[in-house]
Amino acid sequence: MKRTLATEAIDTVGQEVKLQGWVNTRRDHGKITFLDLRDRSGIIQLVVADSGNPRDSRNQIPGVEDVIEVVGLVKDRPASMANPKIPTGAVEIEVKKLTIISKARELPFPIDTDGYDINEEVRSKYRYLDIRRPRMNRNLRMRSKAVTFIRNFLTNRDFVEVETPILTKTTPEGARDFIVPSRLQKGKFYALPQSPQQYKQLLMVAGLERYFQIARCFRDEDPRKDRAYGEFTQLDMELSFVTQEDILQLTEEMFSTMVAELFPDKHISQMPWPRLSHKDVMAKYGTDKPDLRKDKGDPNELAFSWTVDFPLFTEQSKEDFYYGSGKAKFAPSHHMFTAPHPDDIALLDTDPLKVRGLQHDLVLNGFEVGGGSIRIHQPDIQNNVFDLIGFTDKQKAQFDHMLTAFTYGVPPHGGIAPGIDRLLMTILGEPSIREVMAFPASAGGATSVMNAPGSASPEQLIELGISIIPQKK
Repeated sequence: MKRTLATEAIDTVGQEVKLQGWVNTRRDHGKITFLDLRDRSGIIQLVVADSGNPRDSRNQIPGVEDVIEVVGLVKDRPASMANPKIPTGAVEIEVKKLTIISKARELPFPIDTDGYDINEEVRSKYRYLDIRRPRMNRNLRMRSKAVTFIRNFLTNRDFVEVETPILTKTTPEGARDFIVPSRLQKGKFYALPQSPQQYKQLLMVAGLERYFQIARCFRDEDPRKDRAYGEFTQLDMELSFVTQEDILQLTEEMFSTMVAELFPDKHISQMPWPRLSHKDVMAKYGTDKPDLRKDKGDPNELAFSWTVDFPLFTEQSKEDFYYGSGKAKFAPSHHMFTAPHPDDIALLDTDPLKVRGLQHDLVLNGFEVGGGSIRIHQPDIQNNVFDLIGFTDKQKAQFDHMLTAFTYGVPPHGGIAPGIDRLLMTILGEPSIREVMAFPASAGGATSVMNAPGSASPEQLIELGISIIPQKK
């Protein structure tokens, strides 16, 4: 007999069906036990009668979270017993045969609550149980739908999805790299990509013109509620022969349509989304990530906005990870590939701090959920920026592949990289991006379930040509 899902049983009244899933709840009423069976589609009520046969007695009736299979007759519930709160509330299954497939121990925490009050480390250790929680299950399903929507939206507009390498080279782009030792070339290291930035610009040189990727990115930086430790996912986009406004309009169309189709309870405060200059937004709100909601108590209001006209440079500090030669006065306010505003190019030689960059940040309800820019495509300007941020010849040589590529005919190009995690966190009203990720690292940097990082064996270290130097206490 083919398996029937809980919600499919609605249309099979009077028929015998087979269902498989987890016991969500159990209610004993004398010689009748009511079970709620849960599968990926939803919940349906089972009615189990005690036949008096020891093999069929209530001792064989499963407990909560046991995995079971039942064969039974789909019946209409009495009108007085119907449950309008669930889609299957008008029917029930009169169980003819019940098999316990897998028993479940008592869970370390309840999964019928929102889970916010449960210790994060405990939730992380048993993340596979935490995901059974209706809220978490729903979040991951909505994430899947959002990614599918984005992929279809861009594919239908002639974008090409390209996977760029995970093993790449360390370059001084901004955040700290995760490095991976090479076994074949001992003493050398790969770096996990902070973003596909350089590859996607090379794809523009390659003539694809419209690229996207649901990209995994890796940065060894401290976690925050809107940023995960270690790894995260972003929608990476790059386009040739476009203006900044072209990128803003495409992004606005994509996410406005996504909200309307996937999150119909949500409403966007203002259309088109406001474009706010960095100077004006800082003067008015004291932040470049303003929360423009009209009613901040409304969980369904979404206030998108753009912050533009950022300064191209800031004053470099000791805490700046760009470092350069250690003597530079300037650091990129975002990254070193952002193009200067055409009206300000002359200021690169006279007053770099007054140069505006063609940077655009996407802001939602007070969170920066994506950023991008028009890129530098002229090798001389790129070299000038490298000099201003204090790169040595050795550091500049790390980007020779890009500068060489730009000598073979590079189109003007630009893009944006909204964070999937941050965007969905904000839309769903979750307090942390870890609530929309399947297996996130904890705030302390430990991975879910497997609790990485761990130690390597002596044999592995020898093969890699690595020795561990104990740190001084």
